[in-house]
Amino acid sequence: MEERMEQALLVIITGMSGAGKTIAVQSLEDLGFFCVDNLPPVLIPKFAELIQQSNGKIGRVALVIDLRGREFFKALSQSLQDLKDNYTLRSEILFLDATDLVLVQRYKESRRRHPLAPADAPLEGIHQERKMLEELKGQATQVIDTTSLKPAQLKERIIARFTHVDHTKLSFNVISFGFKYGIPIDADLIFDVRFLPNPHYVEALRPNTGQDPDVYDYVMKWPETQEFLTKLLDLLNFLIPQYRKEGKSQVVVGIGCTGGKHRSVAVAEYLGRVIGESETESVRVNHRDSDRDRR
Repeated sequence: MEERMEQALLVIITGMSGAGKTIAVQSLEDLGFFCVDNLPPVLIPKFAELIQQSNGKIGRVALVIDLRGREFFKALSQSLQDLKDNYTLRSEILFLDATDLVLVQRYKESRRRHPLAPADAPLEGIHQERKMLEELKGQATQVIDTTSLKPAQLKERIIARFTHVDHTKLSFNVISFGFKYGIPIDADLIFDVRFLPNPHYVEALRPNTGQDPDVYDYVMKWPETQEFLTKLLDLLNFLIPQYRKEGKSQVVVGIGCTGGKHRSVAVAEYLGRVIGESETESVRVNHRDSDRDRR
């Protein structure tokens, strides 16, 4: 039987300057993608045409689009619409973001100038860039917050995302976090579990995280926990078909408690287990702040 040719994939890498686009494109290059850095957006349709005419010889392509091509950047929306209307290849927009504070720190460490900033005012350029990219971020199929990610962790996230064999699956990233450390900026849905009984006030449980069986069982044993999980799963079971209908390929669910160590970790572990049993979704669980007090 003749093997069915896999649909070509075009990944557009964009986002805030200093958020990790170089690492992203290097990661995709390691996966065998044909990569082009700083491509003017007006050339995206022409590139898509070349991919379709290659008869499968060019199957996976990554293009980096950013503010270095200032005069071309305004054409991006039109090019993306043209791509959607006139080409059959599968396309995704990967948007990389980070908090203003971290972006400023990265610019100071690298001693590079922001492309939109005066000589020594990177924050002003960051504010302008964030405003310019607001609409594009809303169109992204995946947003990754690199604020607390090391380069190796970002590479791992990207490899995990783009090595999925079955692209019909909806990819779920469940992130536990502590509200006192800030909300994950790449989350599509945020759920606050600070109303649940807190293991922090049980001396024997305090040093451990929600991955520890004793802490997990403590969080799960309360009636309000079970009622919350029933309602949450009911909501997710409603949302999943809607997201799939919209064309989403990835959803980030944030579960937050005060410090991100006990309750949010236990609930995230539960969701990862339950949703991971489905044959139509793939799930990754990440505990952003569970060991922050140790660090």
